[in-house]
Amino acid sequence: MIKDLEMIISAYASLPEKVEEGRKVFGKSLTLTEKILISHLAEPVQRAPERLKSYANFNPDRVAMQDATAQMALLQFIMAGREETAVPSTVH
Repeated sequence: MIKDLEMIISAYASLPEKVEEGRKVFGKSLTLTEKILISHLAEPVQRAPERLKSYANFNPDRVAMQDATAQMALLQFIMAGREETAVPSTVH
């Protein structure tokens, strides 16, 4: 639980810096969706993405799964023999 809290605190501490970098790259104010996506990029945003050409890696801070797909994901997790998840996960 403490590890999860520390991860969340560090992720949100870097949010203003990442959003400001995104504003500079895009040259405009950002929507909430853009802010969320930019703040979860695995690498800092260098230039505006090009549709159908750019690829982005994200580091999620939480995974929410729906009932139907969660069953398969949980079974795969159990089969992998892991003791805990990399990020907090919930099933809805």
